[in-house]
Amino acid sequence: MKVPQKYLTKREQEIMEILFQDGPTTANELMAKLSGSPSNSSVRTQLRILEEKGVIGHEVEEGKFIYKPLDAREDAAENALASVVKTFFRGSISQTVASLITQGEAKLSPREISEIEKLIAQAKENGQ
Repeated sequence: MKVPQKYLTKREQEIMEILFQDGPTTANELMAKLSGSPSNSSVRTQLRILEEKGVIGHEVEEGKFIYKPLDAREDAAENALASVVKTFFRGSISQTVASLITQGEAKLSPREISEIEKLIAQAKENGQ
């Protein structure tokens, strides 16, 4: 699993969400779906930056650049989380989990607690 060296800005995250949801998309299609009516040049700049970060790529079809994520949503989420754990929690999974479950807004359902307990039991069995 590769860990990106740079975080995505709010706008970059919004672009990624559209690409994950809609699939391959042109810059003009993205521009129409983004909040705040961004200019054509700003959208194209964001797309270039996302390509430089290694999270999207493009193909040329009939003279149009078609952009798409390079990784599946799940892989991108894992990479982003690994980067957050490394950067903000010094690689500590327990501190990351503690932060997630003790946030005032976070409410774990009985089902979620059961799922976490199963994951912990599996980790113990595997000697992790």
